[in-house]
Amino acid sequence: MDRSLRALGPVYEHLSQVLPEESDVASDGVLTIGGCRVDEVAAKFGTPAYVFDEDGLRRQIRKYVDGLRARWPKSEVLFASKSLPCVAMYAMAAAEGLSIDVAGGGELMMALAAGVDPARIYLHGNAKSDEDLTMALQAGIQAVIVDNFDDLDRLDRLAKTPQAVLIRVIPEISPDTHASQITGGRGSKFGLPLDQVAIAVDRIVQHPLLQMAGLHLHIGSQVLQTDPFVQAVKAIANIGQYDRYDIGGGLGVQYTADEIAPSVDDYLDAVVDAARAVLPADATLLIEPGRSLVARAGVSLYRVDTVKRTGETFVAINGGMADNMDIALTGQKYEACLPTKMRGEPDTRCEVVGRQCESGDRMVSDALLVDPHVGDLLLMPVTGAYSYTMANNYNGARRPPIVFCRNGSASLAVRRETYEDMLDTHAPAFDRKW
Repeated sequence: MDRSLRALGPVYEHLSQVLPEESDVASDGVLTIGGCRVDEVAAKFGTPAYVFDEDGLRRQIRKYVDGLRARWPKSEVLFASKSLPCVAMYAMAAAEGLSIDVAGGGELMMALAAGVDPARIYLHGNAKSDEDLTMALQAGIQAVIVDNFDDLDRLDRLAKTPQAVLIRVIPEISPDTHASQITGGRGSKFGLPLDQVAIAVDRIVQHPLLQMAGLHLHIGSQVLQTDPFVQAVKAIANIGQYDRYDIGGGLGVQYTADEIAPSVDDYLDAVVDAARAVLPADATLLIEPGRSLVARAGVSLYRVDTVKRTGETFVAINGGMADNMDIALTGQKYEACLPTKMRGEPDTRCEVVGRQCESGDRMVSDALLVDPHVGDLLLMPVTGAYSYTMANNYNGARRPPIVFCRNGSASLAVRRETYEDMLDTHAPAFDRKW
């Protein structure tokens, strides 16, 4: 991929850093992902669509699983499934050796439907309901991550058989990321402060069915330095000796050419070195990557609906914040290209905007595109994490499909939502006169 893109000139060279690993450019200038031409994918499945490089995704999973095991043999990598909660992804994750982190009944249901062994599932959440916990306990999951004392009250009522638990600790580490993505700083809504952990431990060890398995922490998402992860590991060094230490996830990814993200190896070296220094050598070490597993493997494929020149050139696509909320929520920046014109010379500065009725529905600012016209395909890389998760029906938009591409074959993993799907939930309204 790198050679073919770099051969197209410096404007495209940076795309080699953010497009899926299994990307290439055909002789007629059409981008391919996983050996599949994007124009053919669009013709078959429509747009907008989330398109994934399956081999690149599997390769990234193995980097984590094999890399952590080589550094700390007694280890477990959990997929933070909130980043891409679909049955196909759960099945792939399990097949590649990942355990699963779920944060509610819906994610648990999909993981079980995908055939994930309940003994490889961990339940998170700062506001677990009786229903969430009942589903988890009945399924026989590996562990419940206790976030608060109300979790313990519910488990006291609901647990009928032995259940392992980990306590989520607030390490008081605030990494340099968007405020909404900090999860382990002082005052976080997640977990217990250090001075309350001993009280929770005492309740658990005295309970006839709850088993105190270890500690959990998480500092945030899209973290682009390794030192905060190191400091978080050190923060739990003196809270007793346990069998399991889940040090969370949150490693950031490169979204644009001017962003720099640590590699998986850099991250693993840093956290394992810290763990060796302060954690019991015979403990099981757990990590929870999500974004850094799936983000780069996925792209969003759109069709251009409007090109408007009013001093600025607005390129309006047939998607927007209904299928990518990250921009509006965190100000995340993205790249864009016209994937059927990869051998053309980018010549037009554009504002790529969505179709939702918000002025803030701007997808990519100052994008350099090749002579954009109505009907062109437009592609945004690095949208594999959280885009599908947070897709919504703003302005009646239908949630896009997920397509996995591998060895020239494109497979539908999640179909496009239909208008009938949307109306089904409104059925009670048709049963009365208004």
